[in-house]
Amino acid sequence: MKLYIVATPIGNLKDLTERAREILSSVKLVFAEDTRVAAKLLAHIGAHPRVIALHHHTVGGALEKVIAELTSVDEAALVTDAGTPGISDPGNHFIAELIRRANNSEGHVEHTEIIPIPGPSSVTAALSICGYPTDRFRVLGFPPHKNKRNKYFDEVAATEEVTVILESVHRIKKTLADIVRVAPTRHAMVAREMTKLFETIYRGTASEISAQILDAETKGEFVIVLSQKI
Repeated sequence: MKLYIVATPIGNLKDLTERAREILSSVKLVFAEDTRVAAKLLAHIGAHPRVIALHHHTVGGALEKVIAELTSVDEAALVTDAGTPGISDPGNHFIAELIRRANNSEGHVEHTEIIPIPGPSSVTAALSICGYPTDRFRVLGFPPHKNKRNKYFDEVAATEEVTVILESVHRIKKTLADIVRVAPTRHAMVAREMTKLFETIYRGTASEISAQILDAETKGEFVIVLSQKI
């Protein structure tokens, strides 16, 4: 039994690798963060597997059903809405559970091979163009909405390595304001809508970029890269 962890485009459908296309076209079952998003990608490549939801809230009885579905096929694939599963996206908890059960010979998953199908990732795409020293970096993911938010940004301020933060259109201005509060002169690059038609890259200090985005019409998804050195 094989489970393929398939990276999908973060915006531009041409970024789907040939291997990912082959896998998604050959498996009979795909686990997806959002079945509607996955259906659009599968329709684009002419693939017709069964699609079952698997996201952060797939726990308890729902998780048992997903594992039962997995054990009913020889091969399956896992995708998220965009990018690489498990990298600030659902997938890692499911994989950890499969490994745990395999180690304990539970649930008939002891022969599951977990196979990466690498490809797009907003994290590596942003790091590749930031121009900062990326031999060491930290990915802090999405900031908490309320609880522990101040602690999160205190950690951002204290971090010496290049730091990657992900953010949505609804909170980008608030997050930049928090970064300015704790590290106003930190070198920054903000990538908006990477690989898409209106891709925009902002460079400067955190304060400078915050001022630019405050005056701009903000849409899309954002990746923030911070560095103490250039």
